[in-house]
Amino acid sequence: MMDIMLYLLVGLAAGVFSGLIGVGGGIIIVPALVFLFGMSQHHAQGTTLALLVPPIGLLAAWTYYKQGYVDLRIATFICMGFFLGGLFGAKLATALSSPVLEKVFGIALLLISLKMIFAP
Repeated sequence: MMDIMLYLLVGLAAGVFSGLIGVGGGIIIVPALVFLFGMSQHHAQGTTLALLVPPIGLLAAWTYYKQGYVDLRIATFICMGFFLGGLFGAKLATALSSPVLEKVFGIALLLISLKMIFAP
C-alpha cells in the first residue's frame, strides 16, 4: 500500500511540474523510479512510456514492454497522480508572472541536470 501511495505522489509531482513548467513527466518520473525505487534506467523509461501510451508513446512503450521493461501496475498509479497533478501545476503556473515562471523552469532544469550529472 505504501508503494502505491509513493507512486501516486510521483505522478502528482510530475503532473504539477508538467502543468507548471510544461516539461514532460519523464524528467521527473524516470529519475524518481531509478533513484527512489531502484529501477534500472530501461525499466524506468519503459514504465514511463507506458503511462503515455494513448497514443503518444505506443510504439516505444510496446518495444520496451516486449523486452520486459514495463510495469503496467506502476504506470497506472503514476498516471492517476499525474492527471491531477497536471491540473494543479497548470493552475499554479497561470497564477505566476512570466518572469517568475521562467525562473521556476530554469531552477527545475538546473536541479534535475545536476542530479543526473553527478549521479553515481
